[in-house]
Amino acid sequence: MEDSVSDASSQREREEEPQAAGQEEHGPTSKKTSLKRKSKVKTKKQKKARLSRPDYTVHQGEDMLLVISNASSQYVGSVWTPKKKGSKKKKTLKGKVKRDPVKKIKSVRGKPKVGIKPAEEEDEDRTFSDAGDRWGQDLPEEVLVNIFQMVVVQDGAVPFLCRMGRVCRLWNAAASSPVLWRRVTVGHCWIGSGKSQLPKTEMTIQNTVYWLAQNRFSQLTDFSLCHWTKNIDFTLEVVSRLCPRLRSIRLSYCKGVTLKAFHSLGLHSRRLQSLNLQQSEFQVEGLQEYLEHHGNQMRELLFTHGLKTDRLLAVITRGCCPGLELLEVNKKLDSKDGELPVCVQQLQMACPKLKTFRMLNVRLLNKASRNGVVSAAGFPLLEELCIATASHSYLTDKDLRDVLFGSTMLRVLDLRGCSRISTSALAALPCPELECLFWGQYCSQFGSSSTKRGLHLLTQRWGRTLQQLDVTNQPFTEEDLELATTYLTQEAEPERLRSLNLSGTRITPQALRAVVGHSTALDYLNLSSCRYLPRGVKKIYRGREEIHQLLDKLE
Repeated sequence: MEDSVSDASSQREREEEPQAAGQEEHGPTSKKTSLKRKSKVKTKKQKKARLSRPDYTVHQGEDMLLVISNASSQYVGSVWTPKKKGSKKKKTLKGKVKRDPVKKIKSVRGKPKVGIKPAEEEDEDRTFSDAGDRWGQDLPEEVLVNIFQMVVVQDGAVPFLCRMGRVCRLWNAAASSPVLWRRVTVGHCWIGSGKSQLPKTEMTIQNTVYWLAQNRFSQLTDFSLCHWTKNIDFTLEVVSRLCPRLRSIRLSYCKGVTLKAFHSLGLHSRRLQSLNLQQSEFQVEGLQEYLEHHGNQMRELLFTHGLKTDRLLAVITRGCCPGLELLEVNKKLDSKDGELPVCVQQLQMACPKLKTFRMLNVRLLNKASRNGVVSAAGFPLLEELCIATASHSYLTDKDLRDVLFGSTMLRVLDLRGCSRISTSALAALPCPELECLFWGQYCSQFGSSSTKRGLHLLTQRWGRTLQQLDVTNQPFTEEDLELATTYLTQEAEPERLRSLNLSGTRITPQALRAVVGHSTALDYLNLSSCRYLPRGVKKIYRGREEIHQLLDKLE
């Protein structure tokens, strides 16, 4: 019996030893499997936790990112509103973040599994996407055209309409409306100004111009080109041929306008009334020939003074432009030659309908008529005369009387730089309702050091109608300025005067307080370099509130 019991116990020990040995050998692997199981359980829990949908949707286009909010007030309670999750889940998520913040930073969000969504979630997503895509399709085209029209008036048709036409079909149809393409300005495109063009680029430009003229410019009236050095003749030829309503052409800082372009304008543009060629290089013979044959339809002509400008003025004074209403001649800033002889008497007879006559930085020389014939009416319809210059001027009192002796409808008179004009000559002008008088002296080299008198004659005559007055650096005495401001406060209405430039004058605080306190509509006041005013007051004031605060400083 004892031998049998001992044999049984030894046999059990031999059976238990391999099991223990097996446990020792496979102990680490069992730990790994247990860790794997635990990690799998954790990942499954993370996959089950659904993230909340964002409060917005981003639609990416070519030129913009359109962000549509989901949490708008008009969608509260609908399928667009994201469902609120339970508070318990939020607490558990917060707890996890607090326990192991490092893991959240290092963890990488895995790609969600592609699975079958519930029917409610699919309907919700489909409704959201359909409504997000349908907002542009349901918008009436007329509304878009009106919105585009507001932007076009402020910023121009190009490149705004070109970009809007690439958004969608509806916007393309709205941007293609010919009403929006009546005024077009095109700057230098594809390449920078002054660089050479490859033949392929030049062909692309010509094809684009032709396509625009054929598909967009059916109602074009005003066309402008800026900083073009090539393809100008081709562009003007295409535009004049395919745009029957063209009325105005403006070329700014352009080069290479030849006789061919003017010939095409005369052949096709029968409604053309305005030509603006300022700061541009053009063939004078071409414009001269155009004015000789088609000058009777011109109403506005603007060009820059050059070597052959006298030929253009000779054509105008011969009577080739009898309906001209605006004539403007300016000068390049880097040009030294600014003298321009003009026979004012012949110009008055040749252009009796002239309303605006401007000579900017050009020293006007009044020539006598060869035939001795003098106009009896002058410029009866003239409303604006500008003979402003930043240098010295040759204009005298007699020249001013010869130009304005019949201009009873004059509203704007710009004589900046004309230091030889006297106050008595201005007060004797036949215009009773002058609204703007600019008589500042901006060139100290030719300014007069002697004092002037008689400013009160001007404020007494036009104080009732003056809206803008500029007497910069005019050497009027303190007493004369006080008397002039007195007439302004007595004659003018409180809401009449809007701009006053007294820079460099001897205005006193008492006189300034009177005119500022009376003029309630004053929104521009220049008091820089006024020697009789306190230091903190000598500056430029813009806006009624800023000017109103000036009264407290003058007390």
